[in-house]
Amino acid sequence: MESRTKYPEVDTFRFSGIIFNLSLVLMLGLMTVLVNWTTYERPQTAFTDLSVEIPDEIIVEPPRTQEPPKPPPPPPPTLIEEVPDKLVTEEEVEFVDQSLEAETEVIAPVETPKSDAPAPPPPPPPPPPQPKVEEIFKIVEDMPRFPGCEDLGLSKDERKKCADKKLYEFIYQHLKYPPLARENNVEGLVVVQFVVEKDGTVTGAKVVRDIGAGCGDAALQVVLKMNEMPERWTPGKQRGRPVRVMFNLPVRFKLVTS
Repeated sequence: MESRTKYPEVDTFRFSGIIFNLSLVLMLGLMTVLVNWTTYERPQTAFTDLSVEIPDEIIVEPPRTQEPPKPPPPPPPTLIEEVPDKLVTEEEVEFVDQSLEAETEVIAPVETPKSDAPAPPPPPPPPPPQPKVEEIFKIVEDMPRFPGCEDLGLSKDERKKCADKKLYEFIYQHLKYPPLARENNVEGLVVVQFVVEKDGTVTGAKVVRDIGAGCGDAALQVVLKMNEMPERWTPGKQRGRPVRVMFNLPVRFKLVTS
């Protein structure tokens, strides 16, 4: 084998194997000497007498049980002291006259609430009573009549016929044929509805059937003129008292050719 270094004379590891082997031999020898150097002395035991004395009788004591606790002593007797009877004396009750005379004025104290909260607002006043609406009849025992025939001494049927004649005379006297309806040859029936009140006045007049061209308005104006008459309608009656009655007035428009 080639040398590890180029200069064997200065190689530090060339004697390492010899030194290792010598060290190993010295350690083994030292350990052998140390092991053989230590000695142990065994103590000598002598058995002189192995006899055991056994008593003739063996007394076994029973196990001691716990004694029960002693009962508590009875409580001492209660001493009852005799209380001497007290003499109860009846006191005379004095009755005070608490009746009020007629002139005595009793004023109850006014307690003011101690709450810091503001007083609640007063309740609103009750609503005013609604006006009573009287019933409007359509058919009654005595139907309303146009004025002008009451003082003629006629019977009931004759007064009705006379009143109807006076009514149509009033209508045709004040009714004007609308020019638009005349130019367009408009003819037909118009119905005006109104209420004859208990005092004979006419209210709530309206056209419930119209043929157009101004005919309905013309008939309505005639009905409104009835309140301008010097006499009022004779109101309708039910069970002998005046009532409100609805009246339907038909007005026919017809052109007359000459």
